[in-house]
Amino acid sequence: MKIVKELPKSILHSLFLHFAPSSFLLKNKKTLPVIVSLTSIPSRISTLHLVIKSLFNQSYLPSKIVLWLHEDLKNNLPKSLNKLQSALFEIKYSPLTCSHKKLIHTLENYPESIIITCDDDLIYRTELVKNLYDEHLKYPKDIIANRTNQIKLDKNNEYRPFSQWKLKDVEINQKALCPIGAWGILYPPKSLPSEVFNQELFLKLTPKADDLWFKTMSLINGTTSRRSQNTPKSPIPIWGTQKIALKNDNIKNNKNDTQWLAVSKYFNLKELLK
Repeated sequence: MKIVKELPKSILHSLFLHFAPSSFLLKNKKTLPVIVSLTSIPSRISTLHLVIKSLFNQSYLPSKIVLWLHEDLKNNLPKSLNKLQSALFEIKYSPLTCSHKKLIHTLENYPESIIITCDDDLIYRTELVKNLYDEHLKYPKDIIANRTNQIKLDKNNEYRPFSQWKLKDVEINQKALCPIGAWGILYPPKSLPSEVFNQELFLKLTPKADDLWFKTMSLINGTTSRRSQNTPKSPIPIWGTQKIALKNDNIKNNKNDTQWLAVSKYFNLKELLK
């Protein structure tokens, strides 16, 4: 129902970004020392230029935007996306089909950079980059997210279902905060350990849950995850992009629970959450 209510707003912003020249969106913008990194899937390629142009439309630009696509898409990009490539925006390719490539390759290629990840089905508000960077300046070693859940255990020390992880301010456990990727997450340099690149392991334990893999890695590394107190307005869903989505499988079919139990058991995460 939410997407239906937001349809007029989605159409209005989509039309603006579709027709606005990149030169107009980028004109007279200052740059911040962050890289925005994201990935996408074939069903969203036709609207992906709207996401990228919303990043061009930021009040402060990132120093670079990197889009990681599966290598099969190399010669199958729509003109609307291809023509946006520049010194600011680069498309790179990966053999991976999983969503983990939104971050791991950029971490590998730019290990000393501040990286912001975002999703491929939303139009981002103009303050996304600046707000996350401002919060980073306050907490330079922490992972900053615009949206978080909280990992919860019951009185028997068993995990509650993922559907019950919604955050309630009265019971915050800082260690248990789990960043949600859709609204934007900032990762400072060295916030995740080298184990984050273990493809065999993340494909085995969390093949469709990159957020849970990156949360696990932050716990292993002893990095605090923090919910931003300076969040922009909610990003705007792009009409028609939700037909295929990880959340349809992970949440509705409880696969987030299965994957979290697997990764928690492997790394004994209950001890790290105390």
